[in-house]
Parts: sequence; structure tokens; C-alpha cells
Amino acid sequence: MTDLAQLELDLINAIGSARSVAAVEEVRVAALGKSGSVSGLLKGMGALSPEARREQGPLINGLRDRVSAAIASRKAELEAAELDARLLAERIDLTLPSRPRRKGGVHPTMQVMDEMVAIFAEMGFAVAEGPDIEDDFHNFTALNFPPKHPAREMHDTFFLKPDPETGERKVLRTHTSPVQVRTMMSQQPPIRIIAPGRTFRKDSDATHTPMFHQIEGLVIDRDVHMGHLKTTLETFIGRFFELDEVQARFRPHHFPFTEPSAEMDIRCDRSGGQLVFNTGDDWLEILGCGMVHPNVLTACGLDPNEWQGFAFGMGVDRLAMLKYGIPDLRPMFDADTRWLAHYGFSAFAAPNPASGLS
Repeated sequence: MTDLAQLELDLINAIGSARSVAAVEEVRVAALGKSGSVSGLLKGMGALSPEARREQGPLINGLRDRVSAAIASRKAELEAAELDARLLAERIDLTLPSRPRRKGGVHPTMQVMDEMVAIFAEMGFAVAEGPDIEDDFHNFTALNFPPKHPAREMHDTFFLKPDPETGERKVLRTHTSPVQVRTMMSQQPPIRIIAPGRTFRKDSDATHTPMFHQIEGLVIDRDVHMGHLKTTLETFIGRFFELDEVQARFRPHHFPFTEPSAEMDIRCDRSGGQLVFNTGDDWLEILGCGMVHPNVLTACGLDPNEWQGFAFGMGVDRLAMLKYGIPDLRPMFDADTRWLAHYGFSAFAAPNPASGLS
């Protein structure tokens, strides 16, 4: 017959010497498992005589209960110790400086737009805005686009579904010129505004994306002429690119909403892998401009015999590429934080005439 006292002593010592919950579990299996020492005693009671069962049964059951209690107590003790060690290891010292937060950045497009707004604000221009979704009148008709103009075709413009009642098809605006139309129709001259915002056209390559940003300008007053337009644009380009002078030329062009129309180029040198202004024999197209067409003034309710004006427009994203050396337009809209970390600007470096633009 097994010495129950010695077995209990051995099991209690094994439980007490266990240094982990896993070690306690090993002792439990060895004693109370299916093939354990205590379980074997309980199974062997069937071979004993009734008198022996009456004598040994309470002793073995008592042994089982005491071993079970010792195991549970040791397990709870070790689990509490492990929890204390884990809490100690994961403790946060509130006296230490916090981890640096991930820093955001201002997108180059927004930075350049703020720079442009700051420059034009110094020149007396107000900022005007309008909706991204426009109707045919504001986007095309009022701007002197003829009915069969290519810009009205599906391959150039994003058209929305026709209105079920009127059949009218609105568009994602192809330029911010509708803001000029809305301004001329809502306020009396003199007018001097810039219209920054998003525009949409079906085009995509290294220098074009389906969604891009423009700033357009409009001046309406009496006795306005091309000399005012050229001086305004040369002043802006000089401030924007931080040039002491601007060697520019104005080439004749055609826009439906201006007459005469021109494109502005800046003298540059592209050799050596860098773009340098005011030197070399090359020219870089910067923007389009012209005198507001009399038909546009008439469509907006202004008398072209009394009022004159000029307008201009330029791509914000492309000017950002030129100024800050961005080689491809498409990654600007990929939402890649690594790209923004490289080309982005501090949110605290807001451009203004006092502290600087760039």
C-alpha cells in the first residue's frame, strides 16, 4: 500500500518549489491527471475489500482535496507575481518626455496657393470662390464658348448625369473662370479678384492630372489696357520666383473669353539639369491671359463700351513643380506620406510678406 503521508509530502514540496504556472500544471497532471499518482489510487479502490475501501476512501479523497487546494493556491500566487512583473515592465514614467508625435505637413499645392494669394493680396486683389459643379451657362456659354467647341465634348469634360426633369447636364468645372462670371453678375465694378480652386479635365500624364488646381484673376474697371495686365503679371512672377527682374514675352494666342489673348513665357536655361530664369535662349510657358472679351462682359450684364478688363489663369500645381523641383505631377495626389514628408511644409510657416513667402 502506498504511503499516503509520504506521497502528500512529496506533492506539497513539488508544488511549493514550482516557479511558474506551467510547472504547477505539470505537478497537477502528475498527481491528479488521468494517469496521475493520486488518480491511480482512486482507481485502485475498486480492487479493495469493502472494509479497506471504507478505511482508505476518506484518506485518499482527503489527499486529493488537499493537493488540489495547494495547487490552486500556488497557481494563484504565481499568476499574481507574473501580473506584478508585467505591470512593472509596462509601467510608464510620466516624468519622462512624451514620444514625438507624427508630424504632418502642408501639401506643396496648398503652400503655393497661399503664397500666390499673399502676393495678390498685396496688390489689392480679393479672393472669390465658387462651386465645383457648374452649369453650362457659367462654365461655357457666358465665357463665349461656341456650341461645338471641343471643351464641350465628352472626351475633355466630366459631365454629370442629366437632370430627370430638365435634361440639363451639369459639369465638374473645367476652370475657375465661372467664379469670374458669378462675380461680374453679383457685384458692380470696379472688380479686382483672384479665384483659386480645384478644376477637372480628362487628362493624365507627368504634367497633367484629372483633378488639378488653378488661380485665375480678373480686373474690371474703366480705361484698363494690356499694359496693366503685363505689369501685374510681371510683378507677380518676380515676387513668386523671387527674381529681381523678369525677362518675359507675351505670345499671341486664342482663348474664347479674351480678346486679344496671349501666353506669357519667361526666358530660361534648361542646361545642366536645372531650370534657371532670366538667362539662356529657351522660354518657359507660365500662364495664359488677355483682355476680357466684350461678349463675356455683355453676358454678365456689363456694358463693354463703359467697362474693360483683363483676366489671367495659371496652374498652381505646375508652378509648385517649377519652384520646388517636383519632377512629376501625379505623385502629388497619391496620398503618400513619405512623399509629403519630403516635399511638405511646416504648418507654422504660413507665407506672408513680413516673414517671407518661400
